[in-house]
Amino acid sequence: MQLPVLHSAAAYTVRPGKIIALGKNYLDHIAEEKNIGVGSFTAETPREPILFPKTPNTLVAPGEAIRIPAFLHDCGFENVRTHHEAELAFFIKDRCKDVPAEEAMNHIFGFTCANDVSQRNIQGSDVSGWFRGKSLDTFCPVGPRVVRTEQLGDPQDLRIRCRLNGRTVQDSNTRHMIFPIPAIVAYVSMNFTLEPGDLILTGTPAGVGDIAHGDVVEIEIDRIGILRNPVVDERRAERPA
Repeated sequence: MQLPVLHSAAAYTVRPGKIIALGKNYLDHIAEEKNIGVGSFTAETPREPILFPKTPNTLVAPGEAIRIPAFLHDCGFENVRTHHEAELAFFIKDRCKDVPAEEAMNHIFGFTCANDVSQRNIQGSDVSGWFRGKSLDTFCPVGPRVVRTEQLGDPQDLRIRCRLNGRTVQDSNTRHMIFPIPAIVAYVSMNFTLEPGDLILTGTPAGVGDIAHGDVVEIEIDRIGILRNPVVDERRAERPA
């Protein structure tokens, strides 16, 4: 996948070796634990960043469909619950390890919008944790472009919104992150060597909710743009008209 880069004729090739995401990084999202409906997602405020992986098969470009797998309807769930999550994301610029927080921005190539699509039934029932429910095919749309770090301005002062079929369902600001971006880079790089192109998602604010066949999800972040993706439920799509 390639994304345009603001004020550049070149495109950015999205091919991360690692996709690392944060859970519970906004207080108002933590407060909606009952809406999440996942036993491991509690009202406790984390003392350090909560990390989980998303695999590269999740990546889709702007305009491509988020696909709800048909097999979910055969799992015996009372309701198949797949949620949108609007997030600010960034790409790592160079190989780095143990980055001090005060140097973190020097290691970020640029920022984009992401949708951390989450399958709540699986996320709540898998003994191994959140991995599978976060890593189904198409569960990480990114775009619509990459804005270089030096061109974005303050990444901790960006309005972030999600619209579902034109209705605003998430509306917050990145200043409300519990762990700001420098702290995220420092913590992640303490645990893992980061490589050029690695993608880090910074968590979602309150307002996450169900997506279904025929929906259109838009993630908008100031100075980056609008990431728009339709939703296709594979079981619904299989049915003859």
